[in-house]
Amino acid sequence: MNHLIHYFGKAIAVVINILDPDVIVIGGGVGNIDLLYSDGVAEAKKHIFNTRIDTIFLKPKLGDSAGVYGAALL
Repeated sequence: MNHLIHYFGKAIAVVINILDPDVIVIGGGVGNIDLLYSDGVAEAKKHIFNTRIDTIFLKPKLGDSAGVYGAALL
């Protein structure tokens, strides 16, 4: 878990540094890991250029079923 959180923080910091998104939705099975919303965000703070993170991290409203709903709408 420590490796996951470390590399998640580094990777998501790249996204935040380049795109500066208002919201990041962590989908799929990874979105079910609660540590990413606390420890992962804290790790990302170490790697961003700003002194604070304004980006909000959210779980998907449809959970793991978003792909199924999208396919059904086709």
